[in-house]
Parts: sequence; C-alpha cells; structure tokens
Amino acid sequence: MLENAGSRLKAWLVAGIGTAAAIAVAGVMGAFGVRHEPLLVLAPASQIETGEWLLRPLKAYAAEGDNLYGVPLRPGAKALVLEVEMINRTARSTKDYFDVLQANQATIDPATKPFIALMRDSTLSPELHPGLPERMAYIWQLPDGAAPPAKVDLTVIRKTYKQRDNLYGLPGWFNPAPIGTLKLPVGSGPDTTDIQP
Repeated sequence: MLENAGSRLKAWLVAGIGTAAAIAVAGVMGAFGVRHEPLLVLAPASQIETGEWLLRPLKAYAAEGDNLYGVPLRPGAKALVLEVEMINRTARSTKDYFDVLQANQATIDPATKPFIALMRDSTLSPELHPGLPERMAYIWQLPDGAAPPAKVDLTVIRKTYKQRDNLYGLPGWFNPAPIGTLKLPVGSGPDTTDIQP
C-alpha cells in the first residue's frame, strides 16, 4: 500500500513540475515573441490600399443639420464628416466598407458605425461597382453638447483575400487588421478645400 502511495506522489510531483515548466516556457516565449509595432502614420493626401479598396481622403469637416447627404440626424445635431474617394478593387459590386475606417475620437463610441452616403445622389450605403471611383461621405453623429475635434483621428483597416476560407471553402476577404492611422484637420463646413496630393 505504501509503495502505491509513493508512486502516486512521484507521479504528481513529476506532473506538477512538468506543468510549471511548460507554463514558464510559454510565458517566456510569449514575452519575447509578441511585439507591438507602432502603426504607420499614413499621409493625408495619399492613396491608401486596403485590400478591397483604394481610398483617397479628400477633406474632413464638422457639419450641423437634420439632412446631411440624406443621413437622418437629430434636428440640430452636429456631425463629423469625412469625404473620401473610394475605388472597388474587386471583381464584384460590394458595400463591404463599413469597417475600413474606424474613428479614434474620444467623442465617438468606437462601436458606433458611421452613416455612409454616396455624395453625388445621397444614396445611403450603396454597392460600389468595380473600378469606378466614387466620392463617399462617412458621417459620425456627435453626442449632444460635444464640440467637434480639431482633427479627425482614424485607424485604417485592411482585409486579405483568401481563395478558400476555413469554414465554407469559399473565396472572400478576411482577417481585418489595422495598417495605419490617419489624421486630418477638421474644417468648418462642406466647402472646406480638398486635401491636395
């Protein structure tokens, strides 16, 4: 009986030491393996490739009103607007552009999606056709009483094309990841001059 208890004790000690060693090795490898590189700071006037899209920021401004490009804002509400030229680089019409730009403003909840309108006819969230440049307005409604920021601070997200995804075996754009930050001065209205390349 004592021999049996002694072998159990040895087995528990070996298992405990092995587990502790595995945790220590994983911790050390994690500490050295994970480096957080700073994101690139993207030039405001440059064309930015995000996988599906080519983007060119045009201007940012604060606006007020209840019918800004057909967006249903509260009466008297203020909004932060980013005008951008977008080109669909894929072979199909798509509106997979809601997560391409994420606002980093303290006044905007990061979970809030912007309204996105086609500027030429105020269509909300249209599909954009391959190869055709379109001017789009990203519109974030500001909370009541919030002053518009001096700069719009954005994170640009890129997706990667996969011929087959792991779940369904179908092609598509996956793995969204930030590629850089973009800061633009905020003008006082829609007639603010476009950013020059």
